[in-house]
Amino acid sequence: MKYHSKNGVNLPSLHITIRSLFTGYLLVIGLGLLVAGGQVLLTHGMADGKFGLSIDDVVYSYYGDKEGSKLENKLNGSMQDKAPRTVKLDIIKWVREGAIKERWDNKIQQHFTENCVKCHSVIPGLPDFTSYQGVTPYAKTDQGASIDSLTRVSHIHLFGIAFIFFFVGLIFSLAINIPTWLKTTIIIMPFAFLIIDVLSWWLTKIHPSFAWFTIIAGVGYSLASCYMWLVSIIQMWWYPYKGINSGESPWLNS
Repeated sequence: MKYHSKNGVNLPSLHITIRSLFTGYLLVIGLGLLVAGGQVLLTHGMADGKFGLSIDDVVYSYYGDKEGSKLENKLNGSMQDKAPRTVKLDIIKWVREGAIKERWDNKIQQHFTENCVKCHSVIPGLPDFTSYQGVTPYAKTDQGASIDSLTRVSHIHLFGIAFIFFFVGLIFSLAINIPTWLKTTIIIMPFAFLIIDVLSWWLTKIHPSFAWFTIIAGVGYSLASCYMWLVSIIQMWWYPYKGINSGESPWLNS
């Protein structure tokens, strides 16, 4: 069984300035991932109207609900606390009756003005609900995520999260006393699960049975990232072995 050599640059032997740099990055990334997890629970996790991420949430988010409109699903799900119950029921009734323009002018537009447009008019990425033309596409049968939105979110996800995994993996690669095969596997896992995650969105758009891959991928890269994060922090600050001492390199303890 092969281990990385203790005689090279490694986490326990890093100079305190480098350890502080790496630790600061890991702390910010750790906090960011926690916030991202919370955001997923409050958006995708509420797609079925219940708190907590489930298969149904993934299906509604990407495949859609062929029996209802996206507007109705949102009002019963992640947007259920954004308007009074009577207002939600009024909008849902309007949608089910065909989203008639006359009722929009007489009453429904006022509901959107008072409860929706404060976000759905200024926040990039959200549909504009200031006009009848902006609302009616979402009053039709819910077809799930659009190709445009999947393309946009996929490329942002792949580029942005790959950078996070790269730097976390780079720091973790300096850990010691971990078998080479295990360290290599752990470093590769987040990238592999990231590809599976994004691919599963597109596959779920085609058929809801692929929603399981989204859950599996999310759990997979979360566990791998947490392992690398914990090992890196522990070895930088609490690991008993300190490696070689040299004042010649800023990477090592002097």
